[in-house]
Amino acid sequence: MPKKPPPSLPDDFLTALRAFQESRVLLTAIELDLFTAVGKGATASQAAHRLGGGERATEMLLNALVALGMLTKQAGLFRNAPLAARYLSAGSPDNVRMALMHSVHVWDRWSTLTACVRAGTSVLRRGPEKRGQDWTRAFIEAMHLNAVARAPAVVSAVGAKGVDRLLDVGGGSGAYSIAFAKARRTLRAEVLDRPEVLPIARGHIAKAGLSDRVKTRASDLRKDKLGRGYHLILLSAICHMLGPEENLDLLKRSLAALAPGGRIVIQDFILGPDKTAPRFAALFALNMLVGTRSGSSYSEPEYAQWLRQAGFQDVRRIHLPGPSGLMLGTRR
Repeated sequence: MPKKPPPSLPDDFLTALRAFQESRVLLTAIELDLFTAVGKGATASQAAHRLGGGERATEMLLNALVALGMLTKQAGLFRNAPLAARYLSAGSPDNVRMALMHSVHVWDRWSTLTACVRAGTSVLRRGPEKRGQDWTRAFIEAMHLNAVARAPAVVSAVGAKGVDRLLDVGGGSGAYSIAFAKARRTLRAEVLDRPEVLPIARGHIAKAGLSDRVKTRASDLRKDKLGRGYHLILLSAICHMLGPEENLDLLKRSLAALAPGGRIVIQDFILGPDKTAPRFAALFALNMLVGTRSGSSYSEPEYAQWLRQAGFQDVRRIHLPGPSGLMLGTRR
């Protein structure tokens, strides 16, 4: 009896299965700062010398980047394609390599996913405070790149009317505080974050010309009191780092820090009730699994429950374009 032919797997499944290969090529090029090494043009030998790498291996990587459309090649000379020249070369004012180094670091965490599922939590025990300044700067610059793009939509959706005191919990680069301060001339903001983050924030605040109205404060958002009398508290990309009990505790401390009538705004990747969509938020839950002790993506019903349990009223959701949304509550 003739043997049945082996099953033919769908091409889109195989493409998804191998997608890491292209990702790793890009991440390695970013990590090596290869596009700066190519500069205005370089042979494989010249690029290898500038990188301090092997010529054979460098040429193979350069050829793969040509195949991905990141470089061009003519008569053995490699040049940066427009995207690489603008965003990934040190000579460009739009260079965002430092922000993209965060994705290089994320690769290391995602490689532990199998072990994390077996263990039930992250198997990496280094907290943010022990990861080094290079990790911190890459992380904050990655968050800043995203925040600058999203801040106008958040300010428009939330509104700055009546907000004279803003607390930006885990505010990172200060991008949202800067945006709110620009929207209301009487607004004063305070960016709360870890001590090693604050010099980066102060740099962005000074560049925006707002050092007189946007201040910074070192604090541990997991346990410290937040202050008193704020009209608006912002938790942007914070709740996904914490477990349910930690989030409820943070929301209770936030309520105590608000003036009567003050509001809290949570911006995060909000899942539907069954937690299978949106796709980005479902995948991001795994990003928190591999990188935190108890973080995750959470659903709209979970956020609503925590807010009400903490004592907030008028709880509602605002949908925004893109992967994240807002949850709002008011202290009556």
